[in-house]
Amino acid sequence: MFKNMVPVTKAKHGKTKVKASNSFAFARDLHVAYITSQEFVRAATTYPIVFIEDGNNASGFRPVVLMGLQAGQNLFVGEDGTWQASFVPAIVRRYPFALTKAADSDDYLVCIDEGSELVNKKDGAALFNADGEPTEVVENVKRYLAELQQLDQLTNQFCETLSSQNLFTPLNMRVGDGAALRNITGCYIVNEQRLNGLSGERFSDLRERGYLAQIYAHLISLGQMERLVKMNAASTAAANSDAAGATEASAESVH
Repeated sequence: MFKNMVPVTKAKHGKTKVKASNSFAFARDLHVAYITSQEFVRAATTYPIVFIEDGNNASGFRPVVLMGLQAGQNLFVGEDGTWQASFVPAIVRRYPFALTKAADSDDYLVCIDEGSELVNKKDGAALFNADGEPTEVVENVKRYLAELQQLDQLTNQFCETLSSQNLFTPLNMRVGDGAALRNITGCYIVNEQRLNGLSGERFSDLRERGYLAQIYAHLISLGQMERLVKMNAASTAAANSDAAGATEASAESVH
């Protein structure tokens, strides 16, 4: 999704503008998206929520939603660029901006994807005014990204707690659509048996931290795997139909 992320600076982006758009075509190839634990309950109504390994986090894990069954496939972006679901992950909604930790300090920098079609010097909302001061666009982005950063820290704490309780286990699921079967592997889920086997004290700790709703939302969301398989089958059938139609049209033009 991100092509060329660079820190936003007055010197470099004094004349930069960002176009408003309702199109999510930029996320067409994004098959997984990071989400915060606070997004679990809403996300669970649409996407499977799983955990992937991430060496940058103390827990070693990061939660994501699956939006496709293979790399480069986002089943929720329509041909016209519309998002085919009511909930859009925050990491997608914040595009073309992101927050990146500075290399030489603990500070975070607001960055922009200069490779985005939304970023230009002609059309859209300016990042800086004529006096070189940040506009409301930049200030709003800063506030939004700062809030996401706080949620990200809470999510890391959530994952660290689950990891410390040895609750993560590799996912090995077989889902099918009719006669077709597909193995879903390469990610992790909460082991429900281990969860139920926790001592009363440890289970109470999860409840007091407010983690139980998020854990159960994650477990319930795994039922959305079947939805992805059906969406994938429908997408494949449509692509095959279009290809067949193009072949017939080509053959007819030859005659």
